[in-house]
Amino acid sequence: MLIAQILGLLSFALGIACFYQQQDLRLKQLMVLLNINNAIHFFLLGGITACLSSLISALRNALAIKFHSAWLAALFIAITLALGVPLITHPADWLPLVGGCIGSYAVFCCTGIKLRVVFLLGALCWLLNNIWLGSIGGSLLEAMLLITNMRTIYLLRNQAALVNT
Repeated sequence: MLIAQILGLLSFALGIACFYQQQDLRLKQLMVLLNINNAIHFFLLGGITACLSSLISALRNALAIKFHSAWLAALFIAITLALGVPLITHPADWLPLVGGCIGSYAVFCCTGIKLRVVFLLGALCWLLNNIWLGSIGGSLLEAMLLITNMRTIYLLRNQAALVNT
């Protein structure tokens, strides 16, 4: 359990680094590392749907670095549900699956401020999942991601306003 919580705290640090990024490319690159770390963390906590969703998200985010496609978003949503739904043993198991589906839409169909707003919705699902699993670092991560992401949205809006004046 201690190793799982240490990995959760590492996820916390990686997540903060992710959402301070104002460049979409760097954000997605760091998210791949975060997803892999999260997969191991959730596996150790016994969160099988969260582990699966994190692994799928790592592959998805790696592809999203090069591709921007609604078809890929739909494919990853279908994969997440097809592989994840049979593993559901408790209603809370839906949270990482829904969060993963929201993330798929975000990385393949959104950019800039919209990307970060959609990520806020996914972060809410993951926050509830992490609280349910007892993930200290994961819960801190998602709470801070909500705050950090809102800050980045604010900065991006201000930059856009300056450009438009």
